[in-house]
Parts: sequence; C-alpha cells; structure tokens
Amino acid sequence: MKIALIGYGKMGHEIEQIALNRGHEIVSIIDMDNTGEFDSEAFRSADVAIEFTRPEVAMSNLSRCFDAQVPVVCGTTGWTAHLEEVKKEMTYKNATLFWASNFSLGVNIFAAVNRYLAKIMNSYPDYNVSMVEVHHTQKLDAPSGTAITLAEGILNELDRKNNWVKEVEGRPEDLAIVSKREGAVPGIHEIIYESEMDVISIKHDAKTRRGFALGAVLAAEFTAGKKGFITMSDLLPF
Repeated sequence: MKIALIGYGKMGHEIEQIALNRGHEIVSIIDMDNTGEFDSEAFRSADVAIEFTRPEVAMSNLSRCFDAQVPVVCGTTGWTAHLEEVKKEMTYKNATLFWASNFSLGVNIFAAVNRYLAKIMNSYPDYNVSMVEVHHTQKLDAPSGTAITLAEGILNELDRKNNWVKEVEGRPEDLAIVSKREGAVPGIHEIIYESEMDVISIKHDAKTRRGFALGAVLAAEFTAGKKGFITMSDLLPF
C-alpha cells in the first residue's frame, strides 16, 4: 500500500517505521516547510494519507486531501468542534475520512470498559465521577481528545451527569476533567468513582507512542479503497 504522511514529528516517524515494517511504501512526506507537496503526483498516488499535525492546520490538511481524492486517517485533536463542518465537506467532495481521538487498541478497549462501568454506576448515585488525564508538555489541547471521548461515553450512560467541564466541578451534573502536562508522558487517563465509603477507578497508562502509531497504520489499511466517514467502531469488533 502507498502511504502519504502529513506531519513528520515524533508520531510521524513512529508511523513511518511501523508502515515500512508492515511492507508499505511511503510515497510522500508533508510537513510545515513543504505543503506544496499536496499538489504533487507523488501525494496523489497515495492509497491513503495519515495526518498527525496541529489543531490549527488540521482542517486545511483534510480539505487538501479531499481535493486530491486521497483517503485520510486523522489523529490530530483539538479541532473537532468543527467535525460536522468537515464531514459535510467530505460528503460534498465524495471523499474519505477516518477520524479517532485515539488509535491505540488499548485505549479503545479501555473506552469500552469505561462505557460499561458508567452503565453499571448509573444505578448507584452515591458515587461521583471525575477524570484525570496526563500528557507531555508539548500537547496543546486540554482536555485531550481522548478524555473528551471518554467523558462523552460516560455522559451517554450516566443520567446524573450532563456535561463535562475543565478542572473543577461547579454543579452536581458536571463531570470534571483535570488536565496535567508533565515531562514526556505519552498519555494517562483515569476515571474515578468516589463515594463516602470507597473509590472505584479504572486507568489506562500508555508506555510509548508506538501503540498509537500501530493503530493509525491499521486504520490506514482498513480505510484504503473505502468512501465516507469511518471511526474506530467500524474497525474494531466492540
């Protein structure tokens, strides 16, 4: 499979190595200093592009992929307030977008456990729920996209919570997400249910970026040749 990489930071390098190890070919690498490469024959020859950049450029990058009719897997977070707008453009241009807040298999298993636990805890109102997420200091968005996805999973199942808030729970119906930025932490997410009697918590702690990169390549393999909007729920059996 021919893959184009959009963004060539630490994640881009990890994705490149995994893609090559799985027998794929990298036909184009686009970073901040060569965005004209979107118009190249090399980029247009790609079976799929993988985009990991920054929130302020992600939407433009996706639009240029749609214009080139190159299916794109996007792992950039922090821009998804505009997701519906991007999906409309994708549909209008008959293009393809695979978007996920996190491509790690472990994180997606954790998200399924999170939803199931919230469904159980809906019957136990004495437990309040909150979340803590920790990432490296270079991560710009807070809360993380993964934390927001996890929070939405809780809100869909827990009647006593109806919105997430940053840092401090102002009302009983708020779900507080505390964000910390420390060192080179790849990503930690912990969901905490606490009553006067005890604490129940579940936690995912990423050891390296490699799990995210592998998931992105698996998503690219799944996306090639498809049309429309694709998510991890299409790729995974749960």
